[in-house]
Amino acid sequence: MAKIKQPGKVEDEDVYHEVRGFDTNGGLPTNLKRGLKARHLTMISIGGTIGTGLFLASGGAVASGGPGGALVAYMIVGVMIYFMMASLGEMATYLPISGSFNSYAKRYIDPALGFALGWNYWYSWSVTVAVEITAGSIVMQYWNRSVPTWVWSLILLMIMLGLNLFSVKGYGEAEYWFSLTKLLTVLVFIIVGFLLDLGVIGDPPTKIGGSVFGYETFHAGFTGLFSVFLAAGFSFQGTELVGIAAGESSNPRKHVPKAIRQVFWRILLFYILAIFVIGLLIKYDDPRLLNNSGPSGVAVSPFTLVFSMTGFTAAPHLMNAVIMITVLSAGNSGLYASSRVLYNLALEGFAPKIFGKASKNGIPIAALLMTASVGCFAFFMSLFGDGRVYTWLLNLSGVSGFITWAGISFTHWRFRRAYVAQKRPMSELYYRASFYPFGPIFALVLILIVIGGQGYVSLQMHENEGKYNSQASAIIAAYIGAPVFLLLYLGFKFIKGTKIVPLLECDFDTDRRVYDPEVDPALERSQEKKVHENIIWRGVKDVLY
Repeated sequence: MAKIKQPGKVEDEDVYHEVRGFDTNGGLPTNLKRGLKARHLTMISIGGTIGTGLFLASGGAVASGGPGGALVAYMIVGVMIYFMMASLGEMATYLPISGSFNSYAKRYIDPALGFALGWNYWYSWSVTVAVEITAGSIVMQYWNRSVPTWVWSLILLMIMLGLNLFSVKGYGEAEYWFSLTKLLTVLVFIIVGFLLDLGVIGDPPTKIGGSVFGYETFHAGFTGLFSVFLAAGFSFQGTELVGIAAGESSNPRKHVPKAIRQVFWRILLFYILAIFVIGLLIKYDDPRLLNNSGPSGVAVSPFTLVFSMTGFTAAPHLMNAVIMITVLSAGNSGLYASSRVLYNLALEGFAPKIFGKASKNGIPIAALLMTASVGCFAFFMSLFGDGRVYTWLLNLSGVSGFITWAGISFTHWRFRRAYVAQKRPMSELYYRASFYPFGPIFALVLILIVIGGQGYVSLQMHENEGKYNSQASAIIAAYIGAPVFLLLYLGFKFIKGTKIVPLLECDFDTDRRVYDPEVDPALERSQEKKVHENIIWRGVKDVLY
């Protein structure tokens, strides 16, 4: 079946014809609907990324590595994220599939890797939902400590589930406004922070270059710096949501590259400046920060602490309200991502078929309910102490996130090798990753170093406690994601007897939306211009516009 759009302005639909494996839903081999536009894709990624990792865990990062250690770690991870996102952008633009990572790994490396990567990512985001719910209960303790944390967890989980039961367009609109609120809050925080530090408002403890940022800037040395990498990884987790949502975009080839560029530049800018402001104004050993919280186990967001310095009595309460919106937004994105991955796993034959069914509105209800049930794990948080268990869950999700990024980088490296080996035209890659092959290799090596070093860091952080159980718990939290991933990969490979897919046999055609440049040559010229546009100038435009 061919489906060709007439020449003219292209907005929300691709100019394409269908190839094998596609149905009349624009190439989507399922009942999911293409209702997401560029602004939805951008805000979905931002909504999943600017969450408690920034508003709460950033305080723990400063406490663990010092202001300098936190800043350097976030910058390094940010550079790695750029290369990973460029790799994802190239594949997702060429082959937009909902829940894309495991499908790419299955096609271009090994079906066993696709199986393991998909379940790892589902597990990662399912745990993240529990993390966000737990964080919400921590934040609510700022107002009322008499209500059990499990009550707040239940309320938040029900709200997130309700939001995800809307149509994908309704979900996208809700996430758009949630994320816009967070972006404006971070922007105001950065401005207020600098005004405080300069002495323009409030009663700041120092000036730029003064005692706070110079106060044990790298207080724990290399170990402290390295310990922040997992927290930074958790904070940036969600940037890859563009790849998940690509299959439900109305125009993947146009929207995915734009969303990827905007997400990277905006998040990197906001995160680095926010961490810098926190380092300027709050000492790393402040007992109210996560990882420093006292016997009560209640941590306070560094954003709340900074706004309280302004002297505006309502500021901390307003900030906590924003953080609650943040929890809802990030958890909302977590449910969206994990349910779509589980849905795709079922379509690939990697999960029970019941999870591969969707409602008339395009919502994979069975996959969504299964994922939401994992969030019930948050109900147990109050039994163990919120701050400690939150940090443990954060590490679990952080390791799994790094494994996902490693899989994306390695898959892209082989994707391009197979593409070249089959002598396919580079002009059909409408978004090409910059600095290939250095980019994916750099990202992969750095990820492996970070994962490998977490055991050493955990031992160093607990050597003074002299307790075997404490060290064992730290090692488990640091590495649990890796053995689970290997068990999934090796188990599937042994049972199914899968092999590495030869380069010349990699599938680039099934489920692909093929663009026809003869239908709209003006769009073709526009795409060529974007491919070769200066990356720095493109980044400036994406931040501003």
